[in-house]
Amino acid sequence: MTDAKKYKYSEIFTSIQGEGEFTGAPTVWVRWFLCNLQCPGFGQTVPEDASTHVLPYESFDVSTIKRIEDLPVWDKGCDSSYSWAKKYKHLCHDKTASEIADHLEAELKQMNDNPDGKFTIMRERKKLTDIRDFHLCMTGGEPMMKKTQVAMIDTLINLEHRQNVPRYITIETNGTQPMSDDLRQIVASFRLSGGDWFWSVSPKLLYTSGEDPKRAIKPEVVRGYQDIAPRGQLKFVVSNRPEAWDELERTVDAFRDAGVKWPVWIMPVGGTVEEQSNDDTREIVEETIRRGYNVAARVHCYIWGNQIGT
Repeated sequence: MTDAKKYKYSEIFTSIQGEGEFTGAPTVWVRWFLCNLQCPGFGQTVPEDASTHVLPYESFDVSTIKRIEDLPVWDKGCDSSYSWAKKYKHLCHDKTASEIADHLEAELKQMNDNPDGKFTIMRERKKLTDIRDFHLCMTGGEPMMKKTQVAMIDTLINLEHRQNVPRYITIETNGTQPMSDDLRQIVASFRLSGGDWFWSVSPKLLYTSGEDPKRAIKPEVVRGYQDIAPRGQLKFVVSNRPEAWDELERTVDAFRDAGVKWPVWIMPVGGTVEEQSNDDTREIVEETIRRGYNVAARVHCYIWGNQIGT
């Protein structure tokens, strides 16, 4: 372990998984700081036209904010810009792997009757073998950035030394950053020990996120993930426009051509319950069903409104 090294993360919190295959699973989250994409088109009238974008996170006065949890949820642009924008960097945690493991265990200790902060407490107490263990989800930002891969590795090694490695780990990634050899070894070892490593890959579409496909769509990178750990999902946010649906189909074809076999989940645009409950959302759900894909409602939005820390 390289305990002297410090890593930046925006938050650690306990919630549920709100999207995709593990929806509803109790989950402890690490939201790492740093991303290679900004997704300025989310919530915009014309996502693909940068000249029309309104980005409230840029003009927000952060001088009075002491905690990330006190920031608003943006309705335009990336709803987690605090996990990569430089103006919010001073609000982030800067901790060693050991301190990050301490923070994770402190979150778990807040759960009823979990004084040791164990990921496996429910299975051990109730003799369960299903997914009721606490999951660990690494998100961002972008957890597959080179520096963040080192942070994940050091944190997992630290948890292993404590004999507190979770059985279920999900990596939420945009799928553009190759896996390092060191992380490959960690994932292979984790799977050999019986762990379930799951990739939740959310490629960003031009007509929804405003990101250039040349930067945002990397099927060969995602195929590399699948070759090391075969379980995962492709999760797309889609706006209700013909251009967005056409782009989705081209993108899915590109992943299939690269050999990525994972199921496809579709989420409507929107980080609040109001945005998730309008006519566009209903039409997106109906179109998703018609095209034979899975619908991923953002369940946490209906409970907490996508409040930071949930």
